[in-house]
Amino acid sequence: MTEKKSTTAVPGIPTPPHPHFRRQPLPECQPKAASEDLSAPERIRILTESPGYRQADQDIDYLNLDETRGVRLQIDYQKPEFLLEQHNISHTIVVFGSTRITEPATARQRVRALKEELAASPDDPELVRHLRVAERILAKSHYYEVARAFGQRVGKAGKTLGDGELVIMTGGGPGIMEAANRGAFDVQGKSIGLNITLPHEQYPNPYITPNLCFRFHYFALRKLHFLLRTRALVVFPGGYGTLDELFETLTLAQTRKIQPIPVILVGEQYWRRVFDVDFLVDEGVIDEEDRDLFWYAETADDIWNGIIQWHQSNGSDLFAD
Repeated sequence: MTEKKSTTAVPGIPTPPHPHFRRQPLPECQPKAASEDLSAPERIRILTESPGYRQADQDIDYLNLDETRGVRLQIDYQKPEFLLEQHNISHTIVVFGSTRITEPATARQRVRALKEELAASPDDPELVRHLRVAERILAKSHYYEVARAFGQRVGKAGKTLGDGELVIMTGGGPGIMEAANRGAFDVQGKSIGLNITLPHEQYPNPYITPNLCFRFHYFALRKLHFLLRTRALVVFPGGYGTLDELFETLTLAQTRKIQPIPVILVGEQYWRRVFDVDFLVDEGVIDEEDRDLFWYAETADDIWNGIIQWHQSNGSDLFAD
């Protein structure tokens, strides 16, 4: 039984003051009265509403100045780092790919709609072009299902290993990234989305784990977080953004700025057209050993088994620090 503390006053010892409130307000807690100066209230209003009076950490205009970029860089890094640590995220598998590759049903619907429009306007060259592009997206839409199945594999493995030990991480957007987050969601696994602020409005995909959906101001800090905890990079067909992340990772591994990690290009036919590594070797601008920085895969099982095998061959534990 806990002993009850005595509240009896001890002679000569004052009662402890309240930690927040005073019985008598300090002079600065009262504005100068209008009875003393009729202009005082208006002048105080002007002062308290002026930019200089804003507390620095609550002054958005000040924090957005060029001169405070260093502070923004720091907190752009620190907030996600703090939350990832709070959620015990230790290892990730990063998935990149096009935001434009939709699930097959959506891709088929788009093709049907364009064919109907073209039937009504058969001589419209823009409709012809849009239909051609939509048909190419439809041809790649099976990658949505591959990414979703892979997300399920990682989600199941992460749940077996323990909280935060292996988690899917994507760029947080639609398309392939949505599919990977959705796969983890399907099996009640955690997944992370690293969104980026853009000049136009955007939304994260709905399958990211709440409190693991981040929004960055700086691409550089976003890229840093993609690689800090990753044990593999899985790259589906994509455009400029996907290529940017892929080539930066390959460059870091080539120069050993990071320890090499498994890099898997999903869809060999696509990637051999986009990225002719043999041409680069023949031209002498990369070495033959740089071919070994990545390989190709087609299915979720191919990807997952390849990652496991790579780490075994490397003598590394996929889940070790």
